[in-house]
Amino acid sequence: MKKGLLVGALLASLGLPAALLAQARAGGTSLGSVTLNRRVMADGQPLAAGTYQARLTADQPTPGAGQSPDAERYVEFVRGGKVVGREVATVVSNADIATMVKGPKPAAGGSRVELLKGNDYVRVWINRGGMNYLIHMPPATP
Repeated sequence: MKKGLLVGALLASLGLPAALLAQARAGGTSLGSVTLNRRVMADGQPLAAGTYQARLTADQPTPGAGQSPDAERYVEFVRGGKVVGREVATVVSNADIATMVKGPKPAAGGSRVELLKGNDYVRVWINRGGMNYLIHMPPATP
């Protein structure tokens, strides 16, 4: 019981709505559909161009020195009901996003996929539940 309350309190500190927190603990929360227009590298593995369901997991990478423990989460890319890739997402509240990222943010519940200046990274930006999930993946070589 204590463990469940502790996990709930920790996840609640992320600012996620309770329904999203429960789904993340149960195996993933759908963040919506994203379409990648080019092949990218996700967690060191190639991920083909195409449309995927993005799913937030309860997994978190080990925070770096001075980094908040809730600053990053893993997002899975699902196609045909199967996880085909995953990558770390930086988690930023709607209140803080304007100070960190240039350009218009996606509408609530929406996403944007952009090739960043210099063609070094593809950014997948998902706006869901008052939070922004920023995923940066390098283009894969052919």
